[in-house]
Amino acid sequence: MKRNVGLFCSALLLLTFLNHDSANALEPNSVASVFSRYIENKYLANPSVVVIDQQDGAVVYEKGANSLRKPASIQKLFTGAAAVMHLPMDQVFSTSLWVGTEPKSLVIQGSYDPWMSTDSKLAIKMGRTSLPRFEFNSLKALKDANSGSIKSFNLYYSSLFTSDIEHIKKFFRMKGITVKMKRVSMETALNFSDTRILGSQSPELEEILDYALTWSDNTLSERIARLASVAAGNTFDQAGVADTFSSVLQELGIDSSRLIFKDASGLSKENRVTANIVGQLLVKIKSDDRFAPLINALPVSGISGTLRNRFTETAPDAVGLVKAKTGTLSDTTNLAGYVESGDREYAFVIISDRHVKTYSVASRIRDLVDRILGKIAAPFFPSVQPEPEPTPEPEIEITSSEIPL
Repeated sequence: MKRNVGLFCSALLLLTFLNHDSANALEPNSVASVFSRYIENKYLANPSVVVIDQQDGAVVYEKGANSLRKPASIQKLFTGAAAVMHLPMDQVFSTSLWVGTEPKSLVIQGSYDPWMSTDSKLAIKMGRTSLPRFEFNSLKALKDANSGSIKSFNLYYSSLFTSDIEHIKKFFRMKGITVKMKRVSMETALNFSDTRILGSQSPELEEILDYALTWSDNTLSERIARLASVAAGNTFDQAGVADTFSSVLQELGIDSSRLIFKDASGLSKENRVTANIVGQLLVKIKSDDRFAPLINALPVSGISGTLRNRFTETAPDAVGLVKAKTGTLSDTTNLAGYVESGDREYAFVIISDRHVKTYSVASRIRDLVDRILGKIAAPFFPSVQPEPEPTPEPEIEITSSEIPL
């Protein structure tokens, strides 16, 4: 899929080259002028903004860049950074269902699979672990292994997320069966397992992270952040996630003392970040090869994820030239990422979290932000050096005595 996006981008840039005589890249002063001219629009409602030249880390433009604002889903940038720093990108997660060694018992050997889905249709479409499939097979296995009616049973499990446990309880409650969920260690789960019923394995974590960021999946983001928290030596809860986010920033040389982290997805309106710190993070991760999985997962303007329907009409020249994370709440419309401008690239953060709570206003803001970036975006075409003209061979004078008879 990434290869197809890359081919599409290449074709798009070639078409742009063929249809335009030249693409004018903007120098930092010109970029600042563009933002100064348009950022005061009333619909943006006094946004917090920073633009940084990726080349030298210099701030090109800023407006209220140190004020604490609601990040919405650009919070997921911290989740991605924490995952890359603390988790192996090739990690996979296995889950299996077993008939237990005890009468009327089942065992789920889990591994905190973030890819598990409570939506069976989505699971089938995406090749994800389907929790409903596990539940229905659990019910069938109970009936096959135990004669007579089943009013209650024990389910021993290891390494399942709380929301998955609650989903299992609800499933059996609706079937009129009481399930006694008993958390055990992996070793105990293995000892209590008799006959394997089914199992599943997730794709590699890099693919899961890619989906979480490209489509701004809240559940995946929360789960990945908790896994990163434990790997970092912190607790498996929101307090641990907050500590992990802070330590990630500190390790990158970014002061996080003023920030407030209430979740990993950005859904909480109590989260607080500054455009300046998010901008610093964008600059740091772009220059560090470790974070390639995070950079590659960002939606691309007019092509993928949450940006697939943007820029195509508002700023068509910017299609394929902006990679950014969106962030949306009822009063918040944010965008943070990178815009290419010829041989330069700018990291930008635009946080508009004080606007009127209507869809039409949010739509106007998205269009305005697209147009601002469209005035900066320009493809990079390396200059073609003309081929040197061939040096003529020296003429050789032949005397009459040298001519053969």
